[in-house]
Amino acid sequence: MAKKSWFKLKRFNRFALMRLGILFALLVMVGMGGWGVMMKMPGQSYTGKLPPLTPTEIDLREALKQDVKVLAEEIGRRNYLYYQGLTAAANFLESQMVQAGYRVQRQSYPIEQQTYDNLEVEIPGRDRADEIVVIGGHYDSVHLSPAANDNGSGAAATLELAKRFVGKHPSRTLRFVQFVNEEPPFFWTDQMGSLVYAKRCKQRQENIVAMLSLETMGYYSDEVGSQKYPIPLGLIYPLQGNFISFIGNVASGNLVRQTIASFRQHTQFPSEGAALPNALPGVGWSDHWAFWQQGYAAVMVTDTAPFRYPHYHTEADTPDKLDYDRLARVVYGLERVIADLAD
Repeated sequence: MAKKSWFKLKRFNRFALMRLGILFALLVMVGMGGWGVMMKMPGQSYTGKLPPLTPTEIDLREALKQDVKVLAEEIGRRNYLYYQGLTAAANFLESQMVQAGYRVQRQSYPIEQQTYDNLEVEIPGRDRADEIVVIGGHYDSVHLSPAANDNGSGAAATLELAKRFVGKHPSRTLRFVQFVNEEPPFFWTDQMGSLVYAKRCKQRQENIVAMLSLETMGYYSDEVGSQKYPIPLGLIYPLQGNFISFIGNVASGNLVRQTIASFRQHTQFPSEGAALPNALPGVGWSDHWAFWQQGYAAVMVTDTAPFRYPHYHTEADTPDKLDYDRLARVVYGLERVIADLAD
């Protein structure tokens, strides 16, 4: 997950006024019934003691742990400054998907003297092949960080979910995509990997009916006060960072409600969801934003990153910080959400 910190100071007054306007709009919308549009979600978040991991979740936990270890420990820094690591990460992810039985398509594009790759695998739909569901996460790291959680967790989740759909025959077409260049200096620019990909989808007139961005998913805490929010969301949502969140813009509200309803139906794990204005801090801070720019509905699935994770964008974002038991529960829950979306 990338953060717009490099130009916030330069435009402080502008963004301060924008945030005041957003806060006012949120309060007005809630007061006028906007709660039902933005924040009221179907079903109930799970509460209580988590059940024991199933054998499937145990296997998934070990696979996710190994993937994150390779990306964040064996490879480590992986971005335009550490291009060898970025290439190694792409090759690792590609080899894993090939071993699973996929034919990997690389969407390559140049920036200065280096080539960058989005990696895509596809399962053609059975009877609604023109309707496409995209599942994706970025595999690059920010600056000096080994990026275990941001976004080794999302890249690993995308990989393991792709493996779990091998041999299945969904009604809609499924695509699993590993995106490059989500982090600065490419974030929210034409060189951001997911925007390069989403623009190509639009140029081809592809019907992307849903996109899930898997972003920074592995850190959880039961401590009261471990969860922070942009004002005024802390007045509404839990103060314990023990849930997974489903976040979209207002235009993606139906998809947010659809995905969290499916997750709550199938999975005993705390969850929160909201469809919020994109300008609210954090709402558009990942690859789902790129799909919004092309008019597609997209949702970010996240542990909320800087609003919870104390090691966000630091050298301390290492594999030992992640809770793989809970990450496995979430990823297995998402498998069933994706199956619902695809059928």
